[in-house]
Amino acid sequence: MDQSRNRITLLTRAGCGACVPAREVLDQVCQEFDLELTCIDVDEAAADNPDLRAEYGDRLPVVLLDGKEHSYWEVDEDRLRVDLAAG
Repeated sequence: MDQSRNRITLLTRAGCGACVPAREVLDQVCQEFDLELTCIDVDEAAADNPDLRAEYGDRLPVVLLDGKEHSYWEVDEDRLRVDLAAG
């Protein structure tokens, strides 16, 4: 697996009702594309990176593809698949 491209990160927080289904979708997509999903709790990360929570905390869950915002509130699965296939 090439870790230099197609990195998927899910920004979440404890108790986020929309984050669980987003994780399930991303787990499936990552398995299909042989990618590893990284999950970051923005509240926990705020101790070291308060800007992360300030930037994304009101739009969770947020999907980052290669460090750039790809979708928020829900996974744009069709677009994600197209972007991964093109990558």
